[in-house]
Amino acid sequence: MLKCTKKGVISRTLKPQEHVQVRAKKNLGQHFLNDLDAAQRIVDGLQPQGEYQKVLEIGPGMGVLTQFLVKKEAYETSLIEIDKESVDYLRKHYLEFTGPRLIDGDFLRYPLENIFGEEKFAIVGNFPYFISTQIFFRVLEYKDQCVEVVGMLQKEVAMRLAAKPGNKDYGILSVLLQAYYDIEYLFSLGPEVFTPPPKVNSGVIRMRRNWDKKLACDPAKFKIVVKMAFNQRRKTLRNALRAMQLPDHPLLTKRAEQLGVAEFVELTHLWEAQGYPGA
Repeated sequence: MLKCTKKGVISRTLKPQEHVQVRAKKNLGQHFLNDLDAAQRIVDGLQPQGEYQKVLEIGPGMGVLTQFLVKKEAYETSLIEIDKESVDYLRKHYLEFTGPRLIDGDFLRYPLENIFGEEKFAIVGNFPYFISTQIFFRVLEYKDQCVEVVGMLQKEVAMRLAAKPGNKDYGILSVLLQAYYDIEYLFSLGPEVFTPPPKVNSGVIRMRRNWDKKLACDPAKFKIVVKMAFNQRRKTLRNALRAMQLPDHPLLTKRAEQLGVAEFVELTHLWEAQGYPGA
């Protein structure tokens, strides 16, 4: 089916009857993408550049992204889906995934080494809004293997992840991810391209592992500094990080949103020199 968007662009959408096989479940935050052009653009957002062959799609639902992933002969795609009804649907309609490449499980808990071993991989998906930040914290656990992520999530969250220092959207996860990844905001989508339509707009981002980015401090302590700094983001860092008993330093006159990764590393070194008080 063809549809005219507000900007007059013709896009392909799934026929209404193609949505009835799986019921969208509110408790799982399911909003099924029905714009095939948008689905194609998300899949095309993956740019392997020879760094990986294995791809994991999170929450494939009825396979709107999957149908384009299986056409990519350079990929070995696996799916992980927590919704039993969707798993049954995928097994019937995507025979390629009748075996271990279709995982009936929870991405937030499933050990990814069972899929990839020590190989590098990429992640793609239309991420449920209410667990999208948890998905990215999970990605950080596999930062030495996860080369690329292309995902759709709530627009405000997508903008936050891609935000740079000095931007009001810049926050904890922005810093933690940008310590290892280059992040690019790709495009936006309105509620009308989903069934059922969400109450918010969506955004698609691409994250690529930057191997030149090496965190020159203890990652666990770095995370503590970043979280404490942003927990009182309206205060200067001298006040926000008071419990760490840091020596006087020009960075302490600033606020958390003004600092990049390198400056947070410097604060972590200052804390280390003090013996990590307040930890």
